[in-house]
Amino acid sequence: MPNGDARAKEVAFTEDELSVQLTDGRRLSVPLAWFPRLLHASAEQRANYEILGDGHGIHWPDLDEDLSVAGLLKGSPAPAH
Repeated sequence: MPNGDARAKEVAFTEDELSVQLTDGRRLSVPLAWFPRLLHASAEQRANYEILGDGHGIHWPDLDEDLSVAGLLKGSPAPAH
């Protein structure tokens, strides 16, 4: 399956990582430090996410944070503010 077809199925967090389970069986983990809104959010805020676009994106409504699976696969941290 090409990376463009990668889709998120589930999201989990450790103390310092965001982990995304993909529908093709891969698990993608990236440092939470890449995404300050998620890093500084409460566990409840992190747990309140929605899978968008048939799995191509993840949205946290409490944080106004959106991540794409394609961006995660590229290793793209959030832009500096």
